Amino acid sequence: MYSIRRKLKLITLSALYIALGGCAQVADVMGYDTQTLNASAAKSYTKMMGQAKAEGVIETNTPVAKRVRTVFQRLVPYANAANQTGVPFDWQLNVIRSNEPNAFAMPGGKMVVYTGIVERLNLSDDEIAAIVGHEMTHALQEHSKKAAGQQILTSTALELGSAALQSKTGANPNNMGLYKDILNQYGLTLPFSRHQENKADAGGLQLMAQAGYDPNAAVTVWQKMNKVFGNNSGTSLISTHPSNDARIAALKKMLPEVLPVYEQAKLNNKTQAAKAKNVQGANNVRKGTDKKKNRS
Repeated sequence: MYSIRRKLKLITLSALYIALGGCAQVADVMGYDTQTLNASAAKSYTKMMGQAKAEGVIETNTPVAKRVRTVFQRLVPYANAANQTGVPFDWQLNVIRSNEPNAFAMPGGKMVVYTGIVERLNLSDDEIAAIVGHEMTHALQEHSKKAAGQQILTSTALELGSAALQSKTGANPNNMGLYKDILNQYGLTLPFSRHQENKADAGGLQLMAQAGYDPNAAVTVWQKMNKVFGNNSGTSLISTHPSNDARIAALKKMLPEVLPVYEQAKLNNKTQAAKAKNVQGANNVRKGTDKKKNRS
């Protein structure tokens, strides 16, 4: 009896939180709040990177790794400014040597970029920024937490469905895994929805523009994806980030909003570079004067 009441309470809470705001709130009430989820992801990331290190596949000083990390470090301040989760992120990125064209960001800002996506697509720094900024936005939007909430709801519904089916038909509840397989087949367990992908595209464009990377590169990335791997192919990144003409068209529509941000960032970068050059020049003159004084 206690088990049935508990299940009913769970489904009632789930329904209530859907009405109030959706899967993210369900995740919160079930113990997957932002801080907990980020901490859990950090532990998983540490374990994952430990294994990668043991296998010798983490790259640090290769040209690809240096380029990716430079882009990442330029984006981090703007990602921090965009963080509205209420919990500061400890951003980390590792470059993994793999032919797989993939990249991802875990809750709390733990990121991986595979060398395959940079090398096989021959990405420019601007295009790397498009991918990193996009994945950063997934983390900032807490899309993984929403996915956790959806998993909770799915598991609860399946649990109750299993009990009902067994009581009415005598079916073996151990066979209910079949229904989970069906949900997988219809894409209900894909990491991110199309709406979430659109949000990540928009946020990624904003981040890269603020950091001084050309937002047009977000379009060329997906054009390259289509050309190299085919439109909507089964490649890992593309299977979870649908690559198609509609997506490219949507990105193009977003460009007028972020191009002025990019132009301003370029202007700011030039001004800062000029100031740094002037300071360096003044320091060189001062050093030269000091040397003459010392000789005299």
